[in-house]
Amino acid sequence: MKKILLSLLLAFTIFSASAEFRWGPTAGINISTLHWTQKLVTTKQAVGVNAGLMGEIMIPGIGFGVDFGLKYALHGAKVNFGEQNVWAVDGFGNENVNIHTLQIPLNLRFKWTRMNGAERIAAPFLYAGPVFTFNLATSKLDCIEHPEGSFGLQCGIGGEFFEHLQLSAGYLWGLSYDVRTVKLDNFSARNQGWQVNLAWLF
Repeated sequence: MKKILLSLLLAFTIFSASAEFRWGPTAGINISTLHWTQKLVTTKQAVGVNAGLMGEIMIPGIGFGVDFGLKYALHGAKVNFGEQNVWAVDGFGNENVNIHTLQIPLNLRFKWTRMNGAERIAAPFLYAGPVFTFNLATSKLDCIEHPEGSFGLQCGIGGEFFEHLQLSAGYLWGLSYDVRTVKLDNFSARNQGWQVNLAWLF
C-alpha cells in the first residue's frame, strides 16, 4: 500500500511540475430540454445562458490534460402540463420550467499541439467528463419539485485560436433527475442539451 501511495504521489508531483496551468472567463448558450421517463406531455427546447470561470492544466508536448470550471447555467424546457387532466384541473398549461444552477464540470481533454507551429494559430481539441450541478433557484410551479442537485456527463469538440481564445461545442446527458412531478412521483425528467461556449485563457 505504501508503494502505491508513493507512486501516486510521485506521479502527481511530476505532473504538477511539468503541467501548464491557465485560467480565464467563459460564457455561452445552452439549448436544453427535459427527457421524461414517460411520454405524457409535449416538451420543447429552451435557450439559456451560462457564464463563469474555467481552468486548464495541460502536459506540454503530449497534448493531454484536464479542464474544470465553476459557472452559473440556466437550463430547462417548455412543458405542456395542460395536456393531462391530472395537472389541467389545477390550472397548469404550457409552462416554462427554468432551473438556475451552479455547474462544476471536470473534463479530460486532448489538444493537438504538434502541428509544426500551426497550433499557435489554431489547435483543435476534444473533451469529455462529468458535470456536477447544484440548484440555485427554479420556476415557481407547484406541480413539480427539484432535487438539490444532479449529475451528468458531457463531451464535445473545440478549437483554440491564437493561444488564448477557445470556442467549444458539446452535449450534456443528465444521469439523475432534475424535475419530478408532485402528483405522479414516478414521473421525472433529466436535463439534456447542447452547450456552445467561448473562453479566454491567460
